[in-house]
Amino acid sequence: MKKCIPVLLLILTLFTTRQSFAQKSIPAYDSKSFLERVSNPDTLYIVNFWATWCIPCVKELPAFDIIHDLYKGKPVKVLLMSFDFREQYPAKLESWVKKKKIHSEVAWFSESNPNDYIPKIAPEWEGALPATLLINNSTGKREVLGREITADELKQWIATQPGSR
Repeated sequence: MKKCIPVLLLILTLFTTRQSFAQKSIPAYDSKSFLERVSNPDTLYIVNFWATWCIPCVKELPAFDIIHDLYKGKPVKVLLMSFDFREQYPAKLESWVKKKKIHSEVAWFSESNPNDYIPKIAPEWEGALPATLLINNSTGKREVLGREITADELKQWIATQPGSR
């Protein structure tokens, strides 16, 4: 029995450590609160616009978790902004995120009229999913990539930003 205790403690530690990555609840943002969320001038923001029903979106999600984990504790923030349907928020979306064990912060976008929110968030965005908004508030640089993206591309973008080291 004494030999089982260290193994049990190891298993419990691994389980609770893994659970600490889990986001408790998924907040809803409109365009105003979203822009406030990504306004810190000392942080690089990587915002992915996605949905659970979008196959290319789901395919690229691991790239964002790689960046989230790699730059933890640094001024780089990954935000996965879900454009799932209103009836999927919050229960179905929270369940899906938990099942997929997503590490990155997830939020849900609550506005439904792209003609209202796109000009506020990123006028160059055509509204298609997936899309990634790269923000460097210290330089004022913002870029929208309206396609799938890889962790290597994200690392390369971070490396080219002033103050990212």
